[in-house]
Amino acid sequence: MEISMSMVNLINLFFIAIGVGVCSLCFLMIASSIHIRKEVRAYFQAFFLVLIVYMMTHLTRQLMDGNPGDGVRIALYAVTFLEVLSAGFLTYMISILVLYVSKAPEKNIKIVQNILLGMFVAHAVLLLVGWFTDLMYYFDEFNSYQRAPLYVLSNVIPLLMLLIDVELLVHYHKNIAPRVRTAFWIYMIAPIVAIVIQNLLYGIQFIIFAAVGAAVYMFAVIIQVQNEQYEKQRTESARIETELSMASSIQADMLPNIYPAFPDRPEFDIYSSMDPAKEVGGDFYDFFLTDDDHLCIVIADVSGKGVPAALFMMVSKIIIANNAMMGKTPAEILTDSNAAICANNRENMFVTVWLGILELSTGKLTVSTAGHEYPALRQKGEKFELVKNKQGFVLGGLEGAVYREYDIMLKPGATLFLYTDGVPEATDAKNKMFGTDRMIEALNINPDAEPRAMLKTVREAVDGFVGDAEQFDDLTMVCVEYLGAKG
Repeated sequence: MEISMSMVNLINLFFIAIGVGVCSLCFLMIASSIHIRKEVRAYFQAFFLVLIVYMMTHLTRQLMDGNPGDGVRIALYAVTFLEVLSAGFLTYMISILVLYVSKAPEKNIKIVQNILLGMFVAHAVLLLVGWFTDLMYYFDEFNSYQRAPLYVLSNVIPLLMLLIDVELLVHYHKNIAPRVRTAFWIYMIAPIVAIVIQNLLYGIQFIIFAAVGAAVYMFAVIIQVQNEQYEKQRTESARIETELSMASSIQADMLPNIYPAFPDRPEFDIYSSMDPAKEVGGDFYDFFLTDDDHLCIVIADVSGKGVPAALFMMVSKIIIANNAMMGKTPAEILTDSNAAICANNRENMFVTVWLGILELSTGKLTVSTAGHEYPALRQKGEKFELVKNKQGFVLGGLEGAVYREYDIMLKPGATLFLYTDGVPEATDAKNKMFGTDRMIEALNINPDAEPRAMLKTVREAVDGFVGDAEQFDDLTMVCVEYLGAKG
């Protein structure tokens, strides 16, 4: 087989070599751009691969054109089919890209997507028919490429796809960034201009130069927009991360965090901890003296997670503390706090609360609860056990709810352990919960331990059970040891 290397062929070879090189470089750039979305990367990789196939089949047909032999003839038909098919597929890919960039309604996207797919399938079938019937093109007795009277059929469906693109660009122009919109118009217009020039300078394939140039420009613009969006998102993420870190610090500062908390009060020892599942959490605890002889202890768990729960937590904490400092009983504190929370609770959030007031001179602990976990109590010389009493309804859940209270007598040496549901509901990789039984077992490992050591033991037991599984809930604990009245 002889390959004709006329000046025209050399010029076309030069165009195609540059085109293949540029497309290959673009392909490698896309593969190494890790911040580009996966679907965008896959799309442009496929696009440039198909463009390379189009150029190579086009060049192969030109170089083989006019060479004798039945094998050459079969190869010419196959190569020409692939050339026209890949050109149609490129048009289909651009149409799909325009469709998604237009941000049309989801229903319209699905309809147009199915229409485009059907058109491409029809294009492929039409080309197959043309292969065997010489309907659109044929090779004469010298194996020279000739257009048939119905050659226009090989381009009619891609042209219809381009018309759909025009409609999308015009109808949804407000949804498309100006630079991207301009790139699409250039990609659609450039080949038409190239064809006009090509007809004046017969044989030189300006269409290749135009297609590659327009494709690379379109790719560059879209990737630039992607990079700008990525940078904007990265900046926004950094800002949010900084604000969440500040919010976490503010939340931590609102909770008692200096120990020993009351170094001048020998009647009791208390220690607490909170580990939010996210940057900020919905759990909270508090303890403070309402007068010289009464210690108020609170632990609570707000519905939900993250920033909304943290905001609700701060409001609830302040409301409860304000009511407690007025000298009210635990039942009155929860009743009045519930009324205040329900009065401004459009989001229908709620908070579970355990609240106790310990009379330091006698050891009498008066308790009122709002749907919170049962506390664990150990009298001196005994083991930890859950204290189960009738619960009141959660705060913020029912307007007009009234709360009751009960008393527990703490003997000197007694220890009270309070917690949120993040402890018993801590889950391992098999979705098995830690549970209150394991919690009680952990507490009884060293029941005489001081509060700080007690919390450390429980946390180690939870961590050992959970392993590498993700923490889904805030984990909050309070431990208070009653040492007895002043001597």
